[in-house]
Amino acid sequence: MSQTRWTTKNIPDNSGRTICITGANSGLGLEAARNLVGAGAHVIMACRNVEKAEAAAQSVRAGKGSVEVRQLDLASLASIRRFSEQLLADGIELDGLMNNAGLMALDQSRTEDGFETQIGVNHLGHYALTGLLLPSLMKRPNSRIVNVSSMGHIPGKIHLDDLMCDRRRYSRWGAYFQSKLANILFTNELERRLRETQSTTIALAAHPGTARTELGKSGSSATNFVMRRLTPVLTRTGVQGCESQVRAMVDTSATGREYYGPKYQMFGAPVKVTPSKRARNMNDARRLWEISEELTGVKYPF
Repeated sequence: MSQTRWTTKNIPDNSGRTICITGANSGLGLEAARNLVGAGAHVIMACRNVEKAEAAAQSVRAGKGSVEVRQLDLASLASIRRFSEQLLADGIELDGLMNNAGLMALDQSRTEDGFETQIGVNHLGHYALTGLLLPSLMKRPNSRIVNVSSMGHIPGKIHLDDLMCDRRRYSRWGAYFQSKLANILFTNELERRLRETQSTTIALAAHPGTARTELGKSGSSATNFVMRRLTPVLTRTGVQGCESQVRAMVDTSATGREYYGPKYQMFGAPVKVTPSKRARNMNDARRLWEISEELTGVKYPF
């Protein structure tokens, strides 16, 4: 799988693998599910709206693998715990967890647990979910966790003393950029801790470039207005956009802490790319982990 132009046609047979994808009812998550099921995997579509997810799943079931839908609301720690407890109770062993769901450029709001919504869903929700599902992942050899970030992490700044924007003026884009930076910091610290346990589970990150997805529809009316006009000009399709996260999930040559994205940043074949300097700050990564553990109450099993 080392050819210059990697596409989803390079996905190896995934028969026997079980992969959970958050936010798989539309956009990048749906395209990733379609490709993985097409390669033989069993995909768990973890989505907030079960009705929409079931409708989306119908288009995925034509593949040689299989798919199931489970309810998960990443804006609720209680929902995350219910989802994880039921999955573990059902004896499911995960070969992969793709933390794909995300919200972009929302007006200021709070999750059920009082978190600023974008850091709450995009980072804290996935931090909690990953920790609660890690026992399942660590039972499978060479399992992997893929966190989906974006180019938005580049201008992002992590405000470790004010993640919720309580003491500064709220910026919908600043909050989004912070959450995407948090995705990579989380990946790096998770990978560091996994290596200390000598686990075969690895953690990677990916970004889609400028992909045309449903993400922007969750934003403000002004953001949606701009996105509707720029999207056809500036973005790639979800089929193209999902390539980076799919490669991170299936490429057998991939190693932990790698970051996959389009070769030319906004477009191109998925390759290993370098995240921003801020994203490589391991002191920030460790501190973000500690804060996330305190806020969510989720302590990892190592």
